[in-house]
This record gives sequence, structure tokens and C-alpha cells, in this order.
Amino acid sequence: MSDWKSAFRSFYYANADPPEDIRLRPEETALLVIDIQNTYLEPKDDPDENAAWAPFFTRMRETVIPNTARLIEWARGAGVEVIFARIACLKRDGRDRSLSQKKPGFNYLLLPRDREDSQIVPELAPGDDEITIVKTTDSALTGTNLRLILHNMGIRNVIVAGIFTDQCVSSTVRSLADESFNVVVIEDCCAAGTEDLHRHELEVINMIYCHVVALEDVADFLI
Repeated sequence: MSDWKSAFRSFYYANADPPEDIRLRPEETALLVIDIQNTYLEPKDDPDENAAWAPFFTRMRETVIPNTARLIEWARGAGVEVIFARIACLKRDGRDRSLSQKKPGFNYLLLPRDREDSQIVPELAPGDDEITIVKTTDSALTGTNLRLILHNMGIRNVIVAGIFTDQCVSSTVRSLADESFNVVVIEDCCAAGTEDLHRHELEVINMIYCHVVALEDVADFLI
């Protein structure tokens, strides 16, 4: 077991009492896998940029994708609903995208929904009866019907995995918390552009908007 009750403490919670044990009913819990899409595993055109991204690619291939595959397999076997979210625009020219995805720079994304680079990576392919949310926003809740879907299915707890920790994961976690869902983030099923960004964002959101735990912890939370 990890030391999740004391790990990833920010300034605000440095001296706080340990949180209570997490208890999740499978029928009230969903696993949400965010944006682990083909486009983010593609090498960069510039060699220097590609070298800078090498640690991220390694973490994705060696840690995040295999761990998330195990997390999905566990959820399916435990009766936890598995839901996917991916960034994809409905118009080929991307006119339907949110402003953050139209701005130049890293966050500029033009991913038509039927194109191969917008699809979930093959190792984590959704099952036949599993829901995939298509979004043009950072938060999987904002601008989609995910909130309604979760409420309709009686979901109160959401386990979160995906990328990027400091962007779409964080935005989704905050939105879920604001809607009074209990949120658990699986640290070793997430990644940011750098390890520093990843760890810093987990410290920011932990114990306020979610509980940050490890994959090895989650099976013990079900009741």
C-alpha cells in the first residue's frame, strides 16, 4: 500500500489530519479515463523538442498506459462503470472547439472526431457498451452531457486517470468536485509534460478537490 494519506500535501494541508478511509460502492462508482489518445504518443517533428518530450513518452509507455489497462480491467471485473473522454471536434475545420483549443501553441488542437490521431490508444480501447465522451473543452464535464449521464446512472464517486495532469485531468477533477462528486485520482495512471508539473498539480488538487492515490490502493476502497 502507498502512503496516500500523507503524500502530495500542499502548503494548505501540510499539517492536516489524515483523511478518512475511502469507501466506494461499485454501483455508485465510475472510472473516467481522460484523453489518452494517439496524438499524444506521436513523435515531434523537431529533434530537440522530441528529446524534451522523451520522459513523457517513456512514462506513458512504461507506466501510464499499462497501469491504466490494469485499472480498466479491475474496474470491469468489479462492476465499476468505465467511461472514456477524448478531445475531438465535430466539424472538420474545428469551428466548434472552445477558445482554449483554438489559441496558438501547445494547446492548439484540431482533432476531427473520425481521424485516427483523435482515437483512444488501442491498448485502452473502449468496450462495446462503454461510453465515450467527445469534448472540445479541457473539463470533461463542461460542454458535455457527462454530468447528466453520471447522475442518471446513480454515480456518486469518480475514479480518474489520464492526461494531462495539470490540464484536462485537473480541470475535470475540479468540475466534478464542484458538482459534489467524490473524486479519486490514480497518480500512476496520469502524466503531465514533466514530472515536476505532474507532482505540483497533484499537490494543488489533493485533499481539496480529490484524493490522490496509487493504483495499488484502489482495490481496497470498494465495499
